[in-house]
Amino acid sequence: MSTVYDFEALQIDGKSVALNAFKGKVMLIVNTASACGFTPQFAGLEALHQAHGKDGLVVLGFPCNQFGSQDSGSNGEIAEFCQLNYGVSFPMMAKIKVNGAEAHPLYQWLASTAPGLLGSKSIKWNFTKFLVGKDGKVIKRYAPTDTPASLEKDIAAALAA
Repeated sequence: MSTVYDFEALQIDGKSVALNAFKGKVMLIVNTASACGFTPQFAGLEALHQAHGKDGLVVLGFPCNQFGSQDSGSNGEIAEFCQLNYGVSFPMMAKIKVNGAEAHPLYQWLASTAPGLLGSKSIKWNFTKFLVGKDGKVIKRYAPTDTPASLEKDIAAALAA
């Protein structure tokens, strides 16, 4: 697999989507959780979606329950939580695993393509972010502590490329 376009994922409603449906767009892929200290980042992700969606940014949220069991609800409960509490209108995907033998193939690829601190290939916590360029290749990996607003400059550059 050489680009993000080689993967498929399930949307939160259970329908499959080929990521090549987003070909030519800039993507921000984030593993999310509903009961995490970083959960308020949903508001910032939605702000990025609102500000740059028309310019070609696609934010994709992937709920994950691997870190402190902070997203234990069903896909329906997660979707409702995100919409009611943060007005999330960007695409949310079905809950996945991001680490280990059962990690979603997309996340296996993301983590190996853009290792974290000290070359770590695992995802350390909720709200790790990957910025993917229009060519489907990872531009940069961001830590959970990097706020969505702090990515503005990189997103603008990727959209302009």
